[in-house]
Amino acid sequence: MPDTLVLRALAGAAFLALSALPAAAQQQQQQQQQPQPQPQPQPQAPAAPGDPFAGIPAAKAEDVASIDAILAALYGTISGDVGQKRDWDRFRSLFYPGAKLIPTGMPKDSPVARARVLTPEDYVSHSGPFVERIGFHEVEIARKTDHYGYVAHVFSTYDGHSQSGEAPPIRGINSIQLFNDGKRWWIVNVFWMQESEKYPIPKAYLPAAR
Repeated sequence: MPDTLVLRALAGAAFLALSALPAAAQQQQQQQQQPQPQPQPQPQAPAAPGDPFAGIPAAKAEDVASIDAILAALYGTISGDVGQKRDWDRFRSLFYPGAKLIPTGMPKDSPVARARVLTPEDYVSHSGPFVERIGFHEVEIARKTDHYGYVAHVFSTYDGHSQSGEAPPIRGINSIQLFNDGKRWWIVNVFWMQESEKYPIPKAYLPAAR
């Protein structure tokens, strides 16, 4: 998963300035938190006041039918050519209420690594314009899955590049937690780390040699 500030860090800028969200994003979040007089149709039962599913767009059935499908939809929604608008409602529809996206990295001149906790809406606000501008593409190149009952954990190794060349090529691992409610799969968390000289991706998480 690309995060605008993480990509800039790899290019030599400071990593993860832990500043407040832009005012527009804050206003948008406040509006989402306020009860809506006319709720939009939801993928579950009609939304009631306080319904945690309120505001989540209905998912395409084919996007959430399996682990393969929801991961393909996740990578597909953030990838595209320079200037291509992403379907951010499709992106939003993949995430369970309260889901988090958590990029990690080592700030410049810091002795400790940092993690930044984002909501899906934060991610759209922070990284959406950036990935559209640079033509970011990300693909899964390897996967390790653990699955028990209605929960699953995936180590999904990714490879990303920008069409514009504005950001350097990246690789890393997305640690993805998934939940099946009996009707569909949901993404609960995406927690990721980009590869570095200090931390190359272990062979166990790379494509098998042919």
